Amino acid sequence: MGKQMLWLQDDAQPVTCTEKLRVLEENWEELHSIVQDAFEDAVLMGVSEHDMRQKLTDLIAGLVSPKVGHAA
Repeated sequence: MGKQMLWLQDDAQPVTCTEKLRVLEENWEELHSIVQDAFEDAVLMGVSEHDMRQKLTDLIAGLVSPKVGHAA
C-alpha cells in the first residue's frame, strides 16, 4: 500500500517487533481492500457516499476492545 505505518502502543512507544509489524501491515492491507470494495459497492448501488462513510465510522466506533470487553 505504500509507506509503512507507525503503530503505537498504549505507552505511546512504537511497536518494533518485526513479526507484529508484519501482521499489522497485512491486516491493514486486507481491511483497506475489504472496506474499499464495500464502499464502492454501496455507492454504485445508489447509497450516498456521506451515508456510507457515516456507517463505516459508526462501525469502527462500535468495535469491542479485547482488553476491556466493551466498546472503546
